[in-house]
Amino acid sequence: MKTTLEIPDEVYRQTKATAALRGESVKDFVTEALRARLVSEGVVTEVPSGWRSVFGKATAEEVAEVDARIAEELERIDRETWH
Repeated sequence: MKTTLEIPDEVYRQTKATAALRGESVKDFVTEALRARLVSEGVVTEVPSGWRSVFGKATAEEVAEVDARIAEELERIDRETWH
C-alpha cells in the first residue's frame, strides 16, 4: 500500500542516514520501525523469524567487517575457472 506522510525535515534526514548506514531503504527502515512499535504496543504479536528477524540490524562496523571478509573470499576465486 502506498501512502503519503508528512515528516519533519530533521527526522527524515536522520531516518534516511540511519537507513543508509544499515544498508536498507527508507521504506524498509520505516516499516520495521512501525512494526516494532506495533509489537511494543501489543497490537501485533507476530515477529519475523529466521534471518528476517535480524536483517538490517547490523551496525555499520559489523557490515564493514562482513564486506571485508566477502571481498577477501572473492579475491581467492580464480576467474579463469569460475563460470
